[in-house]
Amino acid sequence: MAGNIEPIQRMVTELSHLPGIGQKSAQRLAYHIATLPLEEVRSLATALWQGRKSIRYCTVCGNFSEDERCEICSDESRDQHEICVVRDPRDVSAVERMHEYRGLYHVLHGTLSPMNGVGPDDIRIRELIERLQAGGVEEVILATNPDIEGEATASYIARLIKPMGIRVTRIAHGIPVGADLEYADEVTLSKALEGRREM
Repeated sequence: MAGNIEPIQRMVTELSHLPGIGQKSAQRLAYHIATLPLEEVRSLATALWQGRKSIRYCTVCGNFSEDERCEICSDESRDQHEICVVRDPRDVSAVERMHEYRGLYHVLHGTLSPMNGVGPDDIRIRELIERLQAGGVEEVILATNPDIEGEATASYIARLIKPMGIRVTRIAHGIPVGADLEYADEVTLSKALEGRREM
């Protein structure tokens, strides 16, 4: 990119690899970083490096963890009879922000996508089935995204679990709170009607 000296261009290139950061945002960030005191830049770089180096996956659920087992799996006050199945660790964080769900999680690290070559052996379905076969789980909540891959993944997992006699539920989809019906698309309205409940 013309006008950028080589060190700034290197920063722009690296920053633009981050999700949601385009060329312009990366350039803005690079110029901002270039104006920071060296100690602040070192602190940022150290936090990124050490943070990434210390993060691993929980051996039980697959969530991010600093130890062999994550804080949620290690917390004996959590409901051991419920497992919420999500696509990735960001989804665990989203559900936890509600402060209402007190069960356990299982992170798949992806969803089924035959078009992209992602099959059942490429995500953590086998590990989920092994956890369920160990006993004690009464309900599995399927909380994958309401897109084609998420729905296919939820249906596939439900078919595997139902013969085990474990209750399988799916998170509801529909109209967000505060939205107007006139702006909702047909699929969202259909899901909202499908998931209606008695009052």
